[in-house]
Amino acid sequence: MRVLAFEDSYDIEALLSSGNVDTSQITLEQKWNSENAVTVIKEFAPDILLLDQFMPPFKGLEVLKMLNDAVNAEEVKRPSQIIGISSAGFANRAMLDAGADQAILKFDLANLNIWARNIDE
Repeated sequence: MRVLAFEDSYDIEALLSSGNVDTSQITLEQKWNSENAVTVIKEFAPDILLLDQFMPPFKGLEVLKMLNDAVNAEEVKRPSQIIGISSAGFANRAMLDAGADQAILKFDLANLNIWARNIDE
């Protein structure tokens, strides 16, 4: 599974690992800013796109709107899942309204049922 995260404050791999997610099944690319976001999405071709709201230079909602425009213009393939991961509920609701498939507080990201789990021995 290819996962692209736009998150400028927290290490997404660490958040997933601390939640017992099996990250060996994930090819994760994290961008710490949203510069050239649509180009990055096009080149990485993620299955899952994670969008934080409050990051420079473009907020997650702006990235989502730019992506929607690029998808409609057939310039880029839409990821299978787009997930808002803001720490602010209102921002996640705005991303859902703009076409995100899911939204969750970033600290609860590992709780989504899309991840494979590590099996304790």
